[in-house]
Amino acid sequence: MSLDNKLVYMANQIGKFFASQGQEQAVAGTADHIRKFWDPRMRAAILAHLKEGGAGLDPIVRTALEQLAGAKTEATEHKART
Repeated sequence: MSLDNKLVYMANQIGKFFASQGQEQAVAGTADHIRKFWDPRMRAAILAHLKEGGAGLDPIVRTALEQLAGAKTEATEHKART
């Protein structure tokens, strides 16, 4: 199993855990968990996987990662302005 496949599996497991809380809470919980507990290299790898199409990602996880990617872009833009 490749690193991308392992990360997709792990992210999907997290998404499944939060799925019973409804779409909005599941997305927020998944994004929060990945942001807080994943090593920065793992986050970078899963975001790169998303950018390459995100094969295998469940919808909750895809949305959570899109939010994380957007937050990362906003933070980078903010640093550039200051």
